[in-house]
Amino acid sequence: MKAMLFLLAALLPVMRAQPEQETASQEPASPSVDSVDGEDTHFQWKSALLESGFLLAVQHSTRMVQAKTRAELGGPFWADYFNSVSTIHTWNDSNSVLTNYIGHPILGAVTGYIQVFNDPIGRRLEFDLSSKRYWQSRLKAMAWTAAYSTQFEIGPISEASIGNVGKHPPTMAVVDLVVTPVGGLAVMMLEDYVDARFISRWERNKSIHLARFYRIAFNPSRSLCNLLRLKHPAYRDTRPL
Repeated sequence: MKAMLFLLAALLPVMRAQPEQETASQEPASPSVDSVDGEDTHFQWKSALLESGFLLAVQHSTRMVQAKTRAELGGPFWADYFNSVSTIHTWNDSNSVLTNYIGHPILGAVTGYIQVFNDPIGRRLEFDLSSKRYWQSRLKAMAWTAAYSTQFEIGPISEASIGNVGKHPPTMAVVDLVVTPVGGLAVMMLEDYVDARFISRWERNKSIHLARFYRIAFNPSRSLCNLLRLKHPAYRDTRPL
């Protein structure tokens, strides 16, 4: 959660300076599989990787202010790294319930939305449990989150390699590898539901400031991910303000 606040503070000047580029000609919520208003529908790998890389840098930057992280930067890199990742044999780590079961799912939703927003079709899909396309989109997002989370926990640029989390058990466990993608999917779908069923109705005939408040307050993960792609946090691909 500290990383999310750091991200918000870092991008707030950009958010204020950039006008909301939302126009009435944007694509409706049920686009064609072949094209989206003439836009290339291939997944946008470059921007997805850049956004994920920036989020990763923010997370590790916030970790570097911790004395326990800096204390483990010395020593043999590979030996300490393998010692750290080899301790994953329990479910619970030493983190709080708030961190594991609230913070990690929110982070999982943020990284999941990175995948969604870089899919020209997926980002225009609204909550619909009867839609095969919606399920495919959000399951792809969960897979992206799982890959990101695994890298952050035990990958080459991870907690295990930078700061040797796991070297002193039980600081590395299975909980983060499972709860982040699975909980992230649940948070994404909840935010999709709230946005489609409630926020879209509440914001009608309201001032733009109140509409933005609804969007940001009740869709925090989507709002944070909008900042990663240099959009106003209240931005919607299908609903201009």
